[in-house]
Amino acid sequence: MRGYNVKWTAALLTAAMSASVLAGCGGGGGNGGSENSPAPGESASPSENLANLNESGMPIVKEPINLTFFTGKPTGNSNDYREVRIWQEYAKMSNIDVDFQLVPTGNVSERKNLVLSGGDYPDVFYRANFNNIDLIKYGSQGTFIALNDLIDQYAPNLKKIMDENPDIRKGMTMPDGNIYGLPLIYDADFTSVLLGTKLWYNKDWLEALGMEEPQTLDEFYNYLVAVKNTDLNGNGQLDEVPLGSNDFKDLLNVLKGSYGLMNRGWANPNVDIDPETGELRYIPISDRMKELLEFLNKLYSEGLLDQEVFTLGSAEFYAKGVEEVFGAMLIQSPESLMGLTNYAGFPVLEGPHGDKMMSKVRSPLGHTGPFVITDKNPYPEATVRWMDYFYGEEGNKMFFMGIEGESHVVNENGEVEYTEEIVNNPQGLNLDQAIQKYVIWPGGGYPGIVREQFFKGGESLPESLEAAEKIKPYMVEEVWPAFIFTIEESDRFNALHSDINTYVEEMQAKFISGSAPFSEWDNFVNTIKRMGLDDYMSLYEAAYERYSNN
Repeated sequence: MRGYNVKWTAALLTAAMSASVLAGCGGGGGNGGSENSPAPGESASPSENLANLNESGMPIVKEPINLTFFTGKPTGNSNDYREVRIWQEYAKMSNIDVDFQLVPTGNVSERKNLVLSGGDYPDVFYRANFNNIDLIKYGSQGTFIALNDLIDQYAPNLKKIMDENPDIRKGMTMPDGNIYGLPLIYDADFTSVLLGTKLWYNKDWLEALGMEEPQTLDEFYNYLVAVKNTDLNGNGQLDEVPLGSNDFKDLLNVLKGSYGLMNRGWANPNVDIDPETGELRYIPISDRMKELLEFLNKLYSEGLLDQEVFTLGSAEFYAKGVEEVFGAMLIQSPESLMGLTNYAGFPVLEGPHGDKMMSKVRSPLGHTGPFVITDKNPYPEATVRWMDYFYGEEGNKMFFMGIEGESHVVNENGEVEYTEEIVNNPQGLNLDQAIQKYVIWPGGGYPGIVREQFFKGGESLPESLEAAEKIKPYMVEEVWPAFIFTIEESDRFNALHSDINTYVEEMQAKFISGSAPFSEWDNFVNTIKRMGLDDYMSLYEAAYERYSNN
């Protein structure tokens, strides 16, 4: 670890980083590491920077430069990014040598705060996932540089995406009018990834019951009842679990559209537009929400919803699913997470008032802060070009698929697919393990764009794509990104949100389980109002107005 990295790396050491993490820090690449780089603590002049910069094509710079990235590393990624093939090749292509200083994802929050407070931080924070308040705070202080003009001049791939999707630009723009982070984006045409988890049913069991695919909540209920009362797994016991989930909040979200709720997507899951007034609505206290909770309470009380829905962790839920006990379940992909191929996605279920809408749709703007450039960076133009490559098709393919001929090939249909070494690894490695030496996308949190043609996660499996096609015609048309609050608003908002949201989630679980009777509904609503709901919604209204005017 070279150059001015020493001080902030020492700060990480002070925070007791584990030996394995230190072993994973990429060697070399600090800003003092090249005769063409500025000396420690110095910056190249703008004229020198631009003279060395190629405005298009590769290499990005004429003479080699070095950059240092504070880098969040998910479990399962390589412990040395300098050994990862895409970074080896990209360094050659771009003429930019990146020193990826790796920090385990679970320690990122503590470590990034430490190096920022110490004042000696790297050129870039990569995969460190700063939230909007962080971006505003450090952007207004000058620690993170504004990227508006740099995007316009040096990021043609990202700019094209933003021009084609104005809501992405609006969601990236902070209250002061600046953009401080290069984002994670979900391709607006990749329906399956925009939906995330979906409701699935057991195709074999539906056929054995002689039932048609449910189209309404009533038919869904009837299917669950039939599963409960039939020995479909043939073990002589009625031990089938009609509906499985390990997240009751996600289950609420996926069913909200059947009650006309969350009609602007789920980035702001408790706020949408009231169709009767055209104004912002707080969803948890609406009459329709009460009806949805009553429906889930009915499923729970009749043993149709897994009684462990409030306590199951992900691993336990997946293990239970492998036993093939679920007639229906809420999950990203039964095949990728449980190895089950006999499940199909439900269509959008029509609710009691005729609503047939899928509102659990994420914004194409996945995250605003996975890549930020600091004021210590002597090469901001080249750095923006470095990142912009991965918003384009070739860079996107490289990021997810690795190197052609090594980790991927193009088949006879012109489709990109992993090599046999990856999909049928001779050492018995799973996909994430087999691609570790080629790419770093497993674990998420990266900047860039997720496109169907190159992303090979569970959302790209044929069953997931088929499920998404059923849902697509009923997806909400207008999807908000997460709203942004000013620094002045954020303290008040966070305090209100923490208290109100905690109470709401506790009471929703109690209503579903029956530990709180619905005779307490009015008291529940009045309690939320006393907790400061009017102030809370006024902050949302201010953020919504800013978003609308961006």
